Amino acid sequence: MALIGGKVRIAMKSSNQDAAVAIESRKADYKNAMACLGAAINIVTTDGVGGRAGFAATAVCSVTDNPPTLLVCVNRSSSVYSVVKENKTLCVNVLDGAHKELSKLFGGKTSVDERFSSGIWKESANGLPILEGALASLDCRIKSGIDVGTHEVFLCEVVSIRTKDDGNALIYFNRDYYVIEPRTCDMHTALR
Repeated sequence: MALIGGKVRIAMKSSNQDAAVAIESRKADYKNAMACLGAAINIVTTDGVGGRAGFAATAVCSVTDNPPTLLVCVNRSSSVYSVVKENKTLCVNVLDGAHKELSKLFGGKTSVDERFSSGIWKESANGLPILEGALASLDCRIKSGIDVGTHEVFLCEVVSIRTKDDGNALIYFNRDYYVIEPRTCDMHTALR
């Protein structure tokens, strides 16, 4: 009987190892697939009772224009998560092509002071850091959050918007930075 039990334990151990390998493989496949999804790079900032913080993010998107609402995903294990959650406000600064190094700084393991010592920062009407030269800055109040896996998905109502008339977009695609320049194009002519 012990021999059978031993075989069962070995089979179960092997089965658990196979499951762990399958999970890691699935995670790697997912990350590789997401690398194919080009996305704008943003620096998300916050300030308030929880303190000041900022981070680089591509997991930002529009939800609706009435009322204007963004979705912003934040890893719950990140150093900025508790600050964002406590402040209940954030500003999404859509990066210009000239902000590549700033993006790397905000995406790395650097202190808050070091992050905000680069770039030119102004203060929004709500007291949030706005990046001078950003293509757009969307000042938001967090309305709700939903836990999904390792992240909290925040639904953020936009309370003020600041945009720049010119510039190039900075995107992240295939684990690298790219600058997208605007094209002058008459869409009516292009679609004929």
